[in-house]
Amino acid sequence: MNQPAYPKISFGIIVLNGEPFTRYCLKSIYPFAHEIIVVEGGHENAVEMCTSDGHSIDGTLEALRRFKQEDDPDNKLQIITRDAFWPMKDELGRYRTHQSRAYAEKATGDYLWQIDIDEFYHAEDMKYVINMLKQDPAITAVSFQTQTFWGDVAYTVDSWPLRRGLNMHNRLFKWGNGYRYVTHEPPTVYDANGIDMHSLNWVKGKTLAKRGIYLYHYAFLFPWEVYQKVSVYQSEKKTTYAKITEWSKNNYFRLGNPYRVYSYYQSPSWLERFYGKHPQQIVQMMEDIQSGKIKVELRQTDDIEKLLNSRWYIIRRAWLKYLDYINRFLIGIIDLSIKLFLIIKNCIPPLRKFSFTQAFYKIVRRGRQTKIS
Repeated sequence: MNQPAYPKISFGIIVLNGEPFTRYCLKSIYPFAHEIIVVEGGHENAVEMCTSDGHSIDGTLEALRRFKQEDDPDNKLQIITRDAFWPMKDELGRYRTHQSRAYAEKATGDYLWQIDIDEFYHAEDMKYVINMLKQDPAITAVSFQTQTFWGDVAYTVDSWPLRRGLNMHNRLFKWGNGYRYVTHEPPTVYDANGIDMHSLNWVKGKTLAKRGIYLYHYAFLFPWEVYQKVSVYQSEKKTTYAKITEWSKNNYFRLGNPYRVYSYYQSPSWLERFYGKHPQQIVQMMEDIQSGKIKVELRQTDDIEKLLNSRWYIIRRAWLKYLDYINRFLIGIIDLSIKLFLIIKNCIPPLRKFSFTQAFYKIVRRGRQTKIS
């Protein structure tokens, strides 16, 4: 009996100022790729971090072209650029979709695997996932939980938002004729019938995490990386990231508040030691930095070490984790209470006219009248 063939994987990457990750990221996925399609350049709100015609200012485009010349024997790499800025928003008002669509429209594989330039996997984990797709062609989407690194490869960051779903990344989608990349935030693909791939046979990150399979995200590893991300995020999402520059100065470049170290700075977060094994290309990159083969500014870690050696920090970090469960439980109780009230309200005619909004405004007005009197 013939064994099913391994599916062809089209890797899609959008990148602006991806150094020093570029070469190492490409080498990490090259053995598993049917093709690698990289879209380079920034959108209209990333002007401060781009050349005048919309390209990276840190040598990323040159690194891509050098990889194409020196490290692409099977002609897998396609580089897509435009000598202008990419459109900023899609029809839903979300960012970077046009760049992602640019690689999706070129993809010819059976699956589309989206990767950021600072995202890595263990080779054996990628083999497992691709074999899983081979054994079950009905799988339509795969997500991964992340390990997010901060300041050095020895440390990870955790937070309430990460624990409540932000650490789940949609990354791999079935692909074919008539399929459509809908939006980048979150990554969403529809099939030829307009059906969301996540509504069919979706392998979730929790399932893979039980097997020890994670996406290793080096999002906060280098000062330059954080600086340019902060600049872009503040420009494109002025409300959500109104104080992100202040956050980076006070809570990344120095540990002003060690319980607000994640970029979603409104919620509690903390640092932990990482005791696991890094993907091989990250190990190689760090060795090349230490040997001086590539030059990258590193964040000093004396303050992190002092923090993580503090007994009080360990206790407070544990308390924040406990409070996360309490907070989620209380939110669940409130949500359930509201749902039950709405069900009862619709069953009892006198309550149907009750409005939470009107009741709230009445309370506010009474409070103002009390203050005036």
